[in-house]
Amino acid sequence: MTNYTALKEFLSNPKKIIILPHRKPDADALGSCLALSAYLRKAGHTTTVISPTDYPKFLFWMPGQKEVLIYENGKQNKAKKLIEEADLAFCLDFNELSRIEQLGELVAKAKLKKAVIDHHQGNIDFADYYLHDPKAAATAELVYDFIQLDGGSQHLDKKIAECIYAGIMTDTGSFKFPSTSSKIHRIIADLMDLGINASRIHRLVYDTSTENRLRFLGYALHQNLTFLPEFKTGYFALSKKELKEYKTETGDTEGLVNYALSVKGIRLAALFSEKEGFTKISFRSVGDFSVAKLAAEHFNGGGHVNAAGGIYYKSLQETVDTFVKILEQYKEELHKSSE
Repeated sequence: MTNYTALKEFLSNPKKIIILPHRKPDADALGSCLALSAYLRKAGHTTTVISPTDYPKFLFWMPGQKEVLIYENGKQNKAKKLIEEADLAFCLDFNELSRIEQLGELVAKAKLKKAVIDHHQGNIDFADYYLHDPKAAATAELVYDFIQLDGGSQHLDKKIAECIYAGIMTDTGSFKFPSTSSKIHRIIADLMDLGINASRIHRLVYDTSTENRLRFLGYALHQNLTFLPEFKTGYFALSKKELKEYKTETGDTEGLVNYALSVKGIRLAALFSEKEGFTKISFRSVGDFSVAKLAAEHFNGGGHVNAAGGIYYKSLQETVDTFVKILEQYKEELHKSSE
């Protein structure tokens, strides 16, 4: 960890700390924040997790979730006060302040110290301290590393372990992605020794769909999935009307893009979701085709080699048309991409 000695010295006395995930936090972002918050409280600090936005209901089971301050839910004044009074902000699972929207402006202006723990590709230019490893499977893995580095393994308990496990489980695709190293399995063994119920966590995250979400998935797979065999690509393009018709909620499109990638011969998958004034994009790939590069060069985004996201400030159709046009320049690379 860069400047870890300085951070350890800074944390040698009780501090007021805010912990921030990116907008629309997933299990890794939220789990990492809740685990770190619980650990730091045990170490004598005062902590508050502030999320820029809401998050999926399938994360409501996480220990400490009820205490999260959601900025967009009328908590702006309280969040601003906490940021102004804080000594340190931990930024988890992101490395650009734009990923936390208006909160980023408040953090940038505040006099507090800033620390980043993240595993996404990119350059960090706003933090005083950072633990950044793009090769890590999840930010939750790095939170576990931070606790070990801090000599705080005695503070690890079942609740902290559950949050870390959820983050690693989801960001490794239930331990099937290439990032699932032997180190990951050793960490999981340690977490299980703390008493977590792995099958329960898997069920709470993946097997608690609503009827609306299940019918929405059926519609998307049957009516909305397009394949472009010449580019070894498949994609979904969901309009605001479609998302509204099926009463989708935050998290309902989670994992949908992977269905396109599950088809034999497909190397690249995309999910386009129409929003007000822009189109949100999720990319997935197999082999060595970098969707992080694709997202960064064309769609104001970034991420990992095989999982990335972006935003395009055009209509849904214009975004899809641009994507298909861009694919031409990647055609040879997609056909050469190894599995």
